[in-house]
This record gives sequence, C-alpha cells and structure tokens, in this order.
Amino acid sequence: MDGFLPTDFTVNKYLFDKLYINRIEEDFYTKNSYPIVYILYDLNTSIAYVGESTNAISRMTNHLSHPDKKKLKYLYIISSKNFNKSAALDIESNLIKYMVADETFVLLNGNAGISGHNYYQKDKYFNVFENIWENLKLQKVVTKNILEIDNSDLFKYSPYKSLTSDQHKAIKEYLKVLFSNETSTVFVDGSAGTGKTILAVYLMKLLLTKFDLEDYEDLENDSIEELELVQRIQEKKELSIGLVIPMASLRKTLKKVFKNVKGLKPSMVIGASDVLKKEYDVLIVDEAHRLRRRKGITNFGSHDNNNRTLGLGIDGTELDWIMLRSKHQLFFYDQAQSVRPSDILSSDFSKLKSLKNTQKIKLTSQLRAKGGVDYIKFIDELLHNKLDESKELFHDPNYNLKIFTHLPTMLKELKIKEKKYGLCRMMAGYGWKWVSKKNNIPDAMIDGIGLTWNRVPHDWINSATELNEIGCIHTTQGYDLNYGGVILGNEIRYNKILNKITVHKDNYFDAKGKVGITDIEVLKEYIINIYKTLMYRGIEGTYLYICDDNLREYFQKYIPTH
Repeated sequence: MDGFLPTDFTVNKYLFDKLYINRIEEDFYTKNSYPIVYILYDLNTSIAYVGESTNAISRMTNHLSHPDKKKLKYLYIISSKNFNKSAALDIESNLIKYMVADETFVLLNGNAGISGHNYYQKDKYFNVFENIWENLKLQKVVTKNILEIDNSDLFKYSPYKSLTSDQHKAIKEYLKVLFSNETSTVFVDGSAGTGKTILAVYLMKLLLTKFDLEDYEDLENDSIEELELVQRIQEKKELSIGLVIPMASLRKTLKKVFKNVKGLKPSMVIGASDVLKKEYDVLIVDEAHRLRRRKGITNFGSHDNNNRTLGLGIDGTELDWIMLRSKHQLFFYDQAQSVRPSDILSSDFSKLKSLKNTQKIKLTSQLRAKGGVDYIKFIDELLHNKLDESKELFHDPNYNLKIFTHLPTMLKELKIKEKKYGLCRMMAGYGWKWVSKKNNIPDAMIDGIGLTWNRVPHDWINSATELNEIGCIHTTQGYDLNYGGVILGNEIRYNKILNKITVHKDNYFDAKGKVGITDIEVLKEYIINIYKTLMYRGIEGTYLYICDDNLREYFQKYIPTH
C-alpha cells in the first residue's frame, strides 16, 4: 500500500432490486472477485445492513430472498484495488460500529464476529475508512463526525464491539454454562477498565439476536462455535433477560443506548427493585459491587416492602432479590469499586462465590487506560503505600500522568485537551459540602478558582459545560473520559510519622458514605476505592491536584510534577 492515497476507492450506488442487481458487475473489482464492502439501506424506514464479500452477486441474491433485507431499497458498493480481505473486514466492522452510533439508521446486523485483529498497515486503512466516512456524509448516508461519535455513549457502550481474547473466552464459557444448566450463578471478576459493562451489553444483544449463519462466512471456528451455542440456547427457550444497573446515572445512559439498537429495548435495563415485577430466566448484573443492603439508604420503606413481598426478613438485600427472581445470574464484580456502606459487603459476595456450583471467570485485559495494567497496578500500590522507595517516577509514552501544584494551570491544560479530544472532566472526592445545591455559590475555592459539584445527578459526563464543575463518584463511576482531572481533598492525607495515607472523617462530606462506620480503616478503604475509581477514568491521561501538602510530597516521589 506504499504510495497509496487514502482517497483511492470508489463508492457506487445501485437500486437493490432483482431486475437491476446484475448491474453491480459494472464495478471492475466486484466483477473480478476483489473484496468489497457494501451498505444496503432504506431512507424511509431508516433501516440498513453492512457487509463485505468477494462474491457480491451471490451475496446480493441471498439478501434479496431474506425477509428483512429484501425490503431495503438501495445498495452502496465500496471498492478499491488496494482492498485485501483483512482491510475489507476491518472497514466493514468500522462502518457497523460508527453507523450504529451515528443514529441515522438502525442496523439489521448481529453483533457477533466484529473484526478487531491486527494486520499489515491497519492504521493506514483506518485513514481510508475516515475518507469513506466523509464521502458518505456528503451523500447524507451518515451525519456525524468521527470524533463526535468516538466520544458518544452510544459508541462507547454499543454492543457492536470487537472483543479481546479473554472477553471472547468469557463469553464462550458463559454460553456453555447457560446451555448446560437449568440454573446457574456466574461471577465475572475484573478491575476497572477491563470491559465488564461492554461485555454485559454485548451479551444482551448476542442472546437476543436471531443469526443468519450465511452472513458469517468469514468467521473463524471459535466464533462459529459461539454463534452455534447461541442458536442452541435460543432453540431451547425464548429467554426473558434483564440487565440490572445499580447506579441511576449509568442506568439512564444505557437505556438511551438500548433505544437505538435493534432487538434491544430501554425497558430491559432495570434497577434491582424492578426484578420484583416479573421473573427472569437470566439477570445480568453490571457493577454488582454497588448492589445495596439496608444501611445508609434513603428509601428504607420500599426496601422493607420488597423484602416482605419476597418473604425475606429485614436484612434482605438487593442480591437476595436477584437470586430469588431469576434462574440464571451473571454478576460483573470488582470489590475494589465498592464506595459506600450501603454497598453489599464483600463477605456476602464471597459466600456466594464459595458455593460449589458458582462459576468464576476472570477478565485481565485493560481496555480503557492506555497505560494498561501497569498503570492500574501502579495506582493501586500508590494508594495502598506498597511502592518501593527506590521506584523511579512513573513514565509511560502512552499515558500522561502528572501532578499540578496550581489549579488554574491544570484547568488550562485540561481545556487544551478538551479542545483536542473532547470528553475531559474534573472530578473530586467528597472533601467539600454541596452548598451550591441550594445557593448559587461555589462549593470549593482553590487557588482563586470557584468549583461547584455536578449540577445534574444523571448523565453529568455529557451535560457538563464548564471544567470548574466537578463530578463525584456517583456521576462518573462506569464512564470513560479522555482526560480526567482529579482533585484529592483534605479528607485524604499523608502521615509522615506513620509513613502511610490516612483519612479524616470530619473532612469527608458524603453523609451516607460514612453512616454507621466506627472503624476509620473501613472508611479509609471506601475513600481509597473512590480515588482509585476516579483515577481509572482517563483513557489518554490523568491530572492530579492534591490539597494536603504531605500527600502531595508523597505522590511527587513517584509521579512527575508539571
């Protein structure tokens, strides 16, 4: 592909009709069995289908006998002398992923077999895709810019994803359990950024899609086995499936995503209390560590009523509700992201995990932070005082981690990143009272900068307009950012005599985050988990501002200062 221009391709439009289909052989590359990519669509119904083939005539003939695809009106064929099979599969996959998030069309495509493998000059072929996208925009087939889509929730949480090898392994393991057992309990353990939410959404779409195997002629054996397992599960029974999301903000976001994906509905995304409305074959629980018990919650009355309805005592938990209302439970779990006393104790999950029939699956690949698992491990050891004194300053050419001693400078740098990448936000632990909720005054004043807590409780990530509006753990957990600016408040400090991080209860202003806690070490673990979770949000990098002088000095031993 040396010397090849990223604009060296053709996009030809045809009527998708039995009388005209042979005209596609007017395209040289189609006629001569080159790999081509195609889009079938109907503007009136806003339905489309994306595919690739080396035998376009045969493929179109098959599509014309398909009950749904034959209703589509037009065909775009994208071809080039430079397309090899890997490039065509990659461009097809990118078109599927970006067209779903563009929202002009609802795609008929299933979500299995989305290509993600590496191949020679893959980055250059993405430049080709970018130019194809611009061509389609000119023809009003798509409308949004690629960067806009990259930062959208529909793109980030879309079930149309190319999975990592350990994600594929997890899917296959779970499908085997689901097919072979009348009841099951499965835990998928993984730290922040290992793709738990993506896998949960992917699995929902996979299990609820009727697949045409003819559309997957290029799948490898492992992926074919995955599809065959799905078909065998579907043949046994039409499954009633729910996706339980404990946090209201993320639940609202995923409802919007499900609204735009064929075969999924917003009503499938539920809170734990919704499981009382019906019995489920399968309940998939994301962020299971945020399921609640009867401690430090606002609605004791409804919690107690739910327990009575299910014949449980006063100590019944949302975990108990899920176990009673479903035959199969799949929990996506990370103990290190439990951040409040209302969260069900890790010991309760451990008891369930220790049962003989409970299956356990592990995710390890880091899919969010470009610093990878090394960055995740570094932050964990930093906050737990486990780094060696002689360790060099953190350096990773793929990840931008630094400390700022002047908040206006950090804001200025974040604004530069916001202009380049978008989706850059400021976050903080609960080191300040929420006074702006009732009064139009800042919640905190640092270095002359007035800061206010998130003005909306749900979907704050997408609604924030000013970088001096800071998000809390409850509006950011489960979301991705390109850059995260994290302010560590005066509730977390460093004791030079003891040589360890300490926390100060009087400076911690989440009332429900410390209710009933008498052991300061328990509170410390919640606060550490909050800051770890915040510091794991950034894809490209994380900027830190630290209020306590001693804690800043401790961090500066290991992290570069701007």
